[in-house]
Amino acid sequence: MDKIRVLVCDDSALMRTSLKKIIESDPELSVIASARDGEDAIQKARDLKPDVITMDINMPGIDGITALQIIVSEGIAPVLMVSSLTQQGVSTTFEALALGAFDYVAKPGGTVSVQLSAVAHEIIQKIKAAVRPGTLRKLKRKTSLSNVPTKIQKISSKKSKTGFKAIAMGISTGGPKTLFDVLPFLPRDLNAPIFLVQHMPAKFIPSFADRIDKNCQMKCVVAEAATKVEPGIIYLGKGDYHLTLFGKTTHNILIRNTTKPKQLFMPSVDIMMRSVLEVFGADTIGVLMTGMGDDGADAMVEITRAGGITIAESEESAIVFGMPQEAIKRGGARIIKPAWEIADEIIKAVGE
Repeated sequence: MDKIRVLVCDDSALMRTSLKKIIESDPELSVIASARDGEDAIQKARDLKPDVITMDINMPGIDGITALQIIVSEGIAPVLMVSSLTQQGVSTTFEALALGAFDYVAKPGGTVSVQLSAVAHEIIQKIKAAVRPGTLRKLKRKTSLSNVPTKIQKISSKKSKTGFKAIAMGISTGGPKTLFDVLPFLPRDLNAPIFLVQHMPAKFIPSFADRIDKNCQMKCVVAEAATKVEPGIIYLGKGDYHLTLFGKTTHNILIRNTTKPKQLFMPSVDIMMRSVLEVFGADTIGVLMTGMGDDGADAMVEITRAGGITIAESEESAIVFGMPQEAIKRGGARIIKPAWEIADEIIKAVGE
């Protein structure tokens, strides 16, 4: 079996060496070259045609964002951004994802990190995920964020007889881009709250909530403990906590953040969905979209068995057809649709 060929781009010689060491620790991966800036990366990408490119954002001359745009427009290879956790780094990372980056890895210690080994597994797993068939084609598709009208029209939605339903939505790799195929097209008066878990570093969450809020009809907030749940609001799971609910009726439901059980993903889609199901029962609408692994798949099965509506993103649009595929395989998806049709399905489900 041929190895996955990787081009590493970073202006730091230390980072290039560290990344090469991490990548080549896996026998399935090989670093075929390294680049010191965006211009160097573009030229080597054109000449060598790597399978995947890791790209730093802040570099002299042509930066990582500009290089990304050229590489994506030419359809050379999927690009994995390697960014810092500074506020500026978070903002430019979201910009990169909107422009077609496959995903990102946050440097744990800043622009030049001596702690890169802490994210070694993440780097390797995301490189492998990026080379799956169809990935590049899906990344080149424009995000719907650019198509949302400046003046947003109010759209009415039918009210549930029991008060309001709840949407439990889980997403991971590819999520920051794919969510904008769905959330901007949900009406501000949707008679249901959305409980959203997106796997990402805790420091990214407030900026991501703000980005959603500014570009969607519904209001988006970080899910803070003791917040009373109301329809028409997107509650984004807080980093390093599980998003759960407390309440016996739809008129008195509160957010509860917990650090137990300790899991790889915090918040966990499975834990969030099960908590929503416990409170809302058959009025739960489960939505599982792009991402590696199977977080949320078992909970989608439970929602289906309880009489709720479950929607899984189809392979046609999923940047990584992992989480939704597992839900489908296990019988936890009543509806299977590409991302751009999911908003309509959610509106129908809320109105039933």
